[in-house]
Amino acid sequence: MPSKPIACSLALACLLVLGTAPPAGAAEQRPEVTAAAAKLQAQVVAWRRDFHQHPELSNREQRTAKVIARELVKMGLEPRTGIAGHGVVAVLKGGRPGPRIALRADMDALPVTERNALPFASKATGEYRGQTVGVMHACGHDAHMAILLGVARALAEQRAQLPGEVMFVFQPAEEGAPPGEKGGASLMLEQGLFDGFRPEAIFGLHVFSSVQAGKIAVRGGPLMAASDRFGIKVVGRQTHGSRPWGGIDPGVAAADIVGSAQSIVSRRTDIARLPAVVTLGAINGGGRYNIIPDEVEMVGTIRTFDPGMREAILADLRNVASHVAAAHGAKVEAQVPDGQGNPATVNDPELTARMLPSLQAAVGADNVYEPALQMGAEDFAWYAKEVPAMFFFVGATAPGMDPETAPSNHSPEFMLDETSLDVGLRALLQVSLDYLHGPG
Repeated sequence: MPSKPIACSLALACLLVLGTAPPAGAAEQRPEVTAAAAKLQAQVVAWRRDFHQHPELSNREQRTAKVIARELVKMGLEPRTGIAGHGVVAVLKGGRPGPRIALRADMDALPVTERNALPFASKATGEYRGQTVGVMHACGHDAHMAILLGVARALAEQRAQLPGEVMFVFQPAEEGAPPGEKGGASLMLEQGLFDGFRPEAIFGLHVFSSVQAGKIAVRGGPLMAASDRFGIKVVGRQTHGSRPWGGIDPGVAAADIVGSAQSIVSRRTDIARLPAVVTLGAINGGGRYNIIPDEVEMVGTIRTFDPGMREAILADLRNVASHVAAAHGAKVEAQVPDGQGNPATVNDPELTARMLPSLQAAVGADNVYEPALQMGAEDFAWYAKEVPAMFFFVGATAPGMDPETAPSNHSPEFMLDETSLDVGLRALLQVSLDYLHGPG
């Protein structure tokens, strides 16, 4: 998550709520941005609340896709649907020649039961890993879709004067496809997203609880970590709990693997150069208090920024698992990594520097800052490997609340301050228009 920003002033918060221009001294905001933000504010809030009340899990975004396609048609666009499952894409052609850009929002929600007393709180349920679960937009994708629809409408209403072309990408399964399925950004690209329309640049945003509402965080170069999942099964031999010498205890071996795996980062990785994380997220085995089971399964994640460091950590984890288990007389079945992960999200430095004044125009120069490297991951990274990209964070925590202690993204109590919708709309629209019209 981004580092803690300076608290947002009450005056700025009021300006954002009222949908007015940023404070004096900010970079110049385009008048069409100011007008569009004021005109669309209520509609963007309504879209966000509708999406929030009707969340859908990854690769299950059927209703969400229908709503998005319907709204794009109202704007005079011709959306393509069914890309990478329920993805929706539309291209707006301006009335004048110019560059091509792409704008992306993610669509899926999380298997989280909401604990907020909102009139539009989610009551939805779904199936996740064979269990019925609550479903919630606990990561803010509802806001991302509403903001991008607002930008699409604003650009569509000025298409006659607009130079260039804009691709609007509504992407499913950012949180990861269910086991046994494919999805997300990599599948959209695999299915030819950029084959007939290759943008010069792509832009995206994410609302974050650890950034105060009214502020934007962005940095050139590496921004968010690469992520890999892994699975390790420790195979022993079942026996009665009263006579452990009669079998091989996979639980003891698994516990030793957990401890030894922490030395991979703390003792074998140069974290003075770049950070890295090895986390065991779940350990499962056995079913009765007095039976030592045959096997124990562990799953977890690895976060890195450097490809060479990533490969070294993966090899070290395989080595630790195999040899520690052998020391206990057990065996391992290791999937390290377990399937395709996400690469690091890297903002093009030149593009980010060029568009920084556009972000400052949305909230004022004092309210745009460079965050620390983020260990969270984003599959926007796949687009950034194809074309120059800029991804930025929009503050989601209300003034008066500490972003460091506010419920985080993915929490059942994640609470979006809706002024972030106005900030996101202004920022993404200003970025788009500044790039399309070019310097000067």
